[in-house]
Amino acid sequence: MSRTWAFFNALLFLGILHNVCVQGLGVNWGTVSSHKLPPKTVIQLLKDNGIQKVKLFDADPTILTALAGSGLEVMVATTNLELAGLGDYSKAKEWVQKNVIQYNITSKDGVNITYVAVGNEPFLKDYKDKFTNVTAPALKNIQDALIEAGVGNTTKATIPFNGDVYYSPSWNPVPSAGRFRPDIADNMRDILTILNKNNAPFIVNIYPFLSLFFGKNFPLEYAFFDGATPLTDGNIQYTNVLDANLDTLVSALKAEGYPNMTVIVGEIGWPTDGDVNANVTLANRFYQGLIKHLASNKGSPLHPGYLEVYLFGLFDEDAKSILPGNFERSWGIFRYDGQPKFPLDLSGNSGNKTLVAAKNVRYLPNRWCVLKTDPINVTNIGDNVNYACNNGGDCTSLQDGSSCNFLDDKQKASYAFNSYFQVQDQSNSSCDFEGLATVTLKDSSLPNCNFTIQIAPPPKPISPAPAPVNTLPPSDNEPSLADSKPSSHKKSAASVSLPGTLIKIIAFVTVLAQLGF
Repeated sequence: MSRTWAFFNALLFLGILHNVCVQGLGVNWGTVSSHKLPPKTVIQLLKDNGIQKVKLFDADPTILTALAGSGLEVMVATTNLELAGLGDYSKAKEWVQKNVIQYNITSKDGVNITYVAVGNEPFLKDYKDKFTNVTAPALKNIQDALIEAGVGNTTKATIPFNGDVYYSPSWNPVPSAGRFRPDIADNMRDILTILNKNNAPFIVNIYPFLSLFFGKNFPLEYAFFDGATPLTDGNIQYTNVLDANLDTLVSALKAEGYPNMTVIVGEIGWPTDGDVNANVTLANRFYQGLIKHLASNKGSPLHPGYLEVYLFGLFDEDAKSILPGNFERSWGIFRYDGQPKFPLDLSGNSGNKTLVAAKNVRYLPNRWCVLKTDPINVTNIGDNVNYACNNGGDCTSLQDGSSCNFLDDKQKASYAFNSYFQVQDQSNSSCDFEGLATVTLKDSSLPNCNFTIQIAPPPKPISPAPAPVNTLPPSDNEPSLADSKPSSHKKSAASVSLPGTLIKIIAFVTVLAQLGF
């Protein structure tokens, strides 16, 4: 071993390389937010924290362009609504060319796209079979298009599934009894055949928090990794739901003839707000246990060894639907602005490390919109709060079990008004609410309840000033507009430029027009 490698290994042993991440750890980069961090800022944050894999929910060209040359492994995705169209091979080829090949994925200066996620949880029961029969054809066509483009060996098509595609029967509720749902069994067989033929992984999203949220009798301790009362399955004892859930899938795969298919956990996480069990304390406990579990490389009893996992998610997303629950906007390990929520050692060494925050974040001014101290018509407060919350403002933190639920009614009104005000980029007209609200420079935040200042939107590009119009008569050397002859390249002294002051006035008027004046 060279001295260089010996020194490097010594640094690893001593923990000096602080931004080392658990092998195979990635994150989901969601973008359903009213205000987004610039992609380059996000990419730097990922690198600063040693995260080398990122999973997207689409193929946003702005993000993919920013990822070029970053070295990060990237999973792009088609949307579920695209699945039916991708059953046409020509459209699948077009999609691959536009969203994969054009990013020069085989070059170090390109985007390292390793997976294409074909849809997202298309067999979710809530979709009522809308995508059941179009998913396998889309998967096949995308993979075939990747092969035809010459990248099929390095970029694989797969499908992230929800954990509800498999189950254990009620009469034998143990992992070894795992099977795929009967209503989708034939479709799953088609998909498994395609995945196996192309050596592509099976991706599953596992959410211990949702097991707790929807299961009234689900034991809290079983969601974590602290050694809960075990579930016994023959000679195997399961002390956490991740291992049990994963092995239920492995058993289902084995029953279909694929005992060795690679499995990736595409989403797993814990929200920090929106429910009595969604808080920073439990999220920190969950993630610390999960990372330590992954770092051990023990895997699960039926899937021992290395396990590739993508945390869900990177940031809070204030524009997501809350149909599943008020917690849906609070899955990030970072706040909306890239600030870490809790200490987390991504190396799995159980250190009390702080994640590296996003750098050089630009915020809107320190202005808040609050309820006036002496509102004239208090009977309209409720209607205006509802308006704020239903038109872009994020009021999930005000709900039962959430971080700001302790506020009194007037404080809750201020919170709602401010949330709407920030989403509207602090425009003065968005802080009126029938005369009930006012703008203040005083921060109304309280411990555990943050009155947000939003991220500043990117500067709008300023269009060039319109070309100056020559109102002087043409010179002897320059034809008039009515002249049918080709124009001369010569210019009179008067037509070279307008006075500098006039040009500045034109440019200034243009800027004012863009700003709405």
